[in-house]
Amino acid sequence: MPRELRKRKAPATEPEIAPATKKKPATKKGPVATAVAKVQEVAENVKDAAEEVLAPKAAPKAKSNGKVSASKVEVGSVIDLEGFGGEIETHEGEKTSLKKLVGESKAGVVLFTYPKASTPGCTKQACQFRDQYTLLTATGLSIYGLSKDSPKANSTFKEKQKLPYPLLCDPKGTLIKAITLLKSDGKITRGVFVIDKSGKIFAAEGGSPLGTVEVVEKLIKSGELTGGTAEGTNAASDEEVAKVAAQVADTAEKLDG
Repeated sequence: MPRELRKRKAPATEPEIAPATKKKPATKKGPVATAVAKVQEVAENVKDAAEEVLAPKAAPKAKSNGKVSASKVEVGSVIDLEGFGGEIETHEGEKTSLKKLVGESKAGVVLFTYPKASTPGCTKQACQFRDQYTLLTATGLSIYGLSKDSPKANSTFKEKQKLPYPLLCDPKGTLIKAITLLKSDGKITRGVFVIDKSGKIFAAEGGSPLGTVEVVEKLIKSGELTGGTAEGTNAASDEEVAKVAAQVADTAEKLDG
């Protein structure tokens, strides 16, 4: 029988060894490269410092002086008038502020707000304050109408209705908002605001054309405001008593005669 020839196994191939990679020697920076890197580092530091300086910082908290802010305006509160309500102008175009108006008054200020000059309701309200002007100012109060109208519109309104008091123009509604008589939609609430010389609030409320006048009349009659009619009423009563006493004495003298 013929012999079977066995195939020889191929010799195992040895794994190839990857040649070792040679590390590149670290290149030393020359004087120019070193200088450039240093300049870049300094520039980054300057940039960081500039950003820190220019970044908006929180305003320091104001020290409390015991007076409430505009958001807490309410009857009985004493407010700080410095910057209160911002700057407004008169119907003549003169710049002013509530602080200035209160300072110029004898006893305080009455502001009545109206939505729009020369409209029926506002005309009725303004004329009510006109007709009661002598009574309302007898105690030293200063009366002002306040709206978003322009000086021209308010001047026409004042002249046509013969109003004896100034009209204030607050187109941005800053003062009207501060005295809590500006609605969320930017419209004006018809109302009245009364403040005395010390910054104490006596009224801050909405009302009808007649109702806004009545608020001030009640305050005056109650004698709550400085120079109120409580003293005036007592003085008048004493005068009447003296007059009656004189008449009685005169009558008694005639009877004796």
